[in-house]
Amino acid sequence: MIAKDLHAIEPLFEPELISEINAVGKVSTHERGQIMIDLGEEIKYIPILLDGAIKIVREDENGDELLLYFVEFGNTCAMTLNCCIGNVSSEIRAICESDTRLIMIPVQYMDQWLSKYKSWRTFIFNNYQNRMVELLKAIDSITFKKLDQRLEQYLHEKAIVSRKKELQITHLEIATDLNSSRVVISRLLKQMENEGTLQLGRNTIKLL
Repeated sequence: MIAKDLHAIEPLFEPELISEINAVGKVSTHERGQIMIDLGEEIKYIPILLDGAIKIVREDENGDELLLYFVEFGNTCAMTLNCCIGNVSSEIRAICESDTRLIMIPVQYMDQWLSKYKSWRTFIFNNYQNRMVELLKAIDSITFKKLDQRLEQYLHEKAIVSRKKELQITHLEIATDLNSSRVVISRLLKQMENEGTLQLGRNTIKLL
């Protein structure tokens, strides 16, 4: 029973659905940097985020990662939903951006609740729509923006999901997310520091 963890998401769903989530869901906690879902894994649960944030990345045939989007409070991962519907293994890697707490819903309830609860349909469709917007932004960023612009946008998004302006992150982590090199990212960050937009520390970046 997870009743004490449901208060945060009660406004999203009908009372009857909240009761069902309480009966079949379970709370899962993960530390920052932990891989919650990996490539090729069978998806057994639909996650609903209670606290923290999750970074969703794809990996190419060379093993290089590319950041797709972040999942925040009250949302789920559309790519995970897609795997559930198609009954296929995970095509993404979900990494905890911070210490994270989720409600995990067994996948068999996804279809049942779609036909049974309007709020669940709205929740699923809104997540699809919002994540599609994020994917289009990611494609536009890669296609049309220079790396310095992508870096600025990336840091801004990281600050939003972490709810703070001082980010605990290495230059290599940023380079991995942006599919660049550490040397190039370090040069751009130093340039931004000289311009007065941020302050660099040891494995920290403070946005000004």
